[in-house]
This record gives sequence, structure tokens and C-alpha cells, in this order.
Amino acid sequence: MEPIPPKGSPERDSMIKEHKECTESMKGVAGFSILKCKTQGDTTELEGGVHEHPHLKRVLLRMRGESVVGKLIIVCTKVEEEWRIARLSGIRGVPPEFVGDKVYTNEQDAQHDIFLMRLEELPETAGMPEHYNPGWKRRDDNWPVT
Repeated sequence: MEPIPPKGSPERDSMIKEHKECTESMKGVAGFSILKCKTQGDTTELEGGVHEHPHLKRVLLRMRGESVVGKLIIVCTKVEEEWRIARLSGIRGVPPEFVGDKVYTNEQDAQHDIFLMRLEELPETAGMPEHYNPGWKRRDDNWPVT
């Protein structure tokens, strides 16, 4: 498994460029995906994105697998008009808190900014196998040995 590319590296710059091109090409499409449309807003013909940039795909999977506590999300503040970035508390019943005052007029720009923010926050070793937690039934969780 590869580490997340360090700041200023050509791999990181390439990944950011590909993500930005994908978000720009998806303007006008309902929902969000990291695909590059041949014609903006038309997903019938694709020419890039996570299918052709495997490192970007792996980094996105690692970002999405991080803890819910502090995860960045998009909140639609006016239906189909305004979006803002917020951070989850990780506690049921506690609403997310907005990050900054920036208001977006489309979801794609907010998605790209979240990608950049997550990239800055994640250490290069995030999601590496040595940090894997096997889940809910570990020996040190006071489960009876069977």
C-alpha cells in the first residue's frame, strides 16, 4: 500500500488536478462522483477520474474510511442554491458545526474544498495496514474467548 503523497510532490499535484477536473466536469449532474465527463454535465461518455487514476482512488477510499468524529461533510443550507462545509461531532444528537463562513453556489466546489482539507489533515501513513483495527471482536475488548 502506498502512502499519501507528501505536500509539493508531483503525485499529489497530479491527484489534486485530476480531482478538480472531475468536479468541474460533474457540474450539472445530480449527485457527486469522481468521474471526468467528456462533455461537462454529461455522464454518458467518461474520459478519466478514479477509473484511470488508481492512486486517487486509493486515497479517496482511505479518506472515506477515517473515523466519523471530526469528518467533514457538506450541508445544503438552501435547497439547490447554497452549500456549506461542516464537521461532524461524532456524538449522536449533536449537530455538525460549520467550518468557516464560505457559502458555495454548487456542491462540486464544496466537494473539492473538502478533498483539499482532508488531504491537509491526513497524515501520509493514514490507512496503512499496520494501523488496521480488525473490528468489533478483538481479544482486548473483554469478549469471552471462544
